[in-house]
Amino acid sequence: MNLMDRITLFAPLDMAAVGLLLFFWQAMGWWVERPSARRPSVSIIMAGYRREWMRQMITREPRIFDAQTIGTLRQGTSFFASTCVIALGGLLALIGNADQVAGVARDLTQTSTPVVVWEIKLLLVVGFLTNSFLKFAWANRLFGYCSVVVAAVPNDPSNPKAEGIATKAAELNIAAARSFNRGLRSVYFALASIAWLAGPLPLISAALLTTVVIWRREFASRSRRILLD
Repeated sequence: MNLMDRITLFAPLDMAAVGLLLFFWQAMGWWVERPSARRPSVSIIMAGYRREWMRQMITREPRIFDAQTIGTLRQGTSFFASTCVIALGGLLALIGNADQVAGVARDLTQTSTPVVVWEIKLLLVVGFLTNSFLKFAWANRLFGYCSVVVAAVPNDPSNPKAEGIATKAAELNIAAARSFNRGLRSVYFALASIAWLAGPLPLISAALLTTVVIWRREFASRSRRILLD
């Protein structure tokens, strides 16, 4: 079966649902990272706190607290990266046994759908999780760079190089957090893409719900109000 034959197995509504999911994924990421100045997202607000953290770190002795905090952040990225690898392994095993998935679906829906359709639907989830793993792995490495730069900040606050190196550490910290947040958004939309197994309308509903959840957490959550107060 060639590519065109596989495409014809999906209805136009399926194509529209997948396109809408991808659009919401990209649009939400752009909105979170480039909000208006009047209504910043939690990610942008936290970037300011990260810069302040590195400024305060210059005069903190000893810097055990800073090292522990960065270590905790790296542990979080490692956990999510490992989780993505496990999930990818399970999905690839499921794709390898797509005949059983098709059999279960046939019993539930009383319709006959080619196995390749289920494989392609699962590959969408695989794509999101793969992107998540790459983002988490890169975030982990950036937090490692940040810890090295933090260690390079002179112990003497009067040293003219201290503020400049601390600023570099802050920007690396922000870049790592940005990559981590992108990985999380991919996980959210990977979960939403599972709804495609039930059809295009459930996929559209899941994409809308996921977008609303992310928007609320970034722009209308209680934690955001606390950060702004």
